[in-house]
Amino acid sequence: MPKNKNPEGTIKKILDVSLQLFLEKGYDETTVLDIVNNLGGLTRGAFYHHFKSKEEVLEAIFSDVYISNNPMQNADDAKAKNGLERVKLAIKSGMSSSLENSDVGDTTKLALQLMQKPRFLAEQLKNNREIVDMLLPMVTQGMTDGSIKPGNPRLVTELVIHLLNFWLIPDIFPCTMVETFAKADVIKQICEEVLGLHIFDEEIESLFMKTAEMYGWSN
Repeated sequence: MPKNKNPEGTIKKILDVSLQLFLEKGYDETTVLDIVNNLGGLTRGAFYHHFKSKEEVLEAIFSDVYISNNPMQNADDAKAKNGLERVKLAIKSGMSSSLENSDVGDTTKLALQLMQKPRFLAEQLKNNREIVDMLLPMVTQGMTDGSIKPGNPRLVTELVIHLLNFWLIPDIFPCTMVETFAKADVIKQICEEVLGLHIFDEEIESLFMKTAEMYGWSN
């Protein structure tokens, strides 16, 4: 095979084409041949030079988008008064990216489609644990500087992340828009009255409403 002078461009093309096919046809229904046939002249050999399977492509899609739009990194890079502000910046950054960046939005839609499958549900739990580890220093800082009520920072972080990134997702726990917002109110109450974690401000509530509408959580 001739040496590829632009491997990054080839990989991006494979990822972009695969993402759109996964969204349009469904992940299970999309084959490697489907992907190759939509690569505009690239061969099956070019595909397998970079990826062993469509499963590996899927992992690369999620990894590529997250690395480019890491809300935890954005919160670390931004100036914040205290730990609570850093936590809120991380949440806002993640929600804003899904709404404003088409790649992030499409990847989120794909993740939601796959969420009911046991394999990807387990992957979501793994991702939640990784998010907990990244958010934990911010919560710990908040408990130290007084912006968050003192307590066990890991348990608080785990509870909040599992509520936001698991219980609140209608694709995992089917519910109407009204029920989704009722859940959000319960989470807000738990955070503020029990945990002393005041993360829900007008901006975050507005972003949540836009997110719910964008992903069709009214069904």
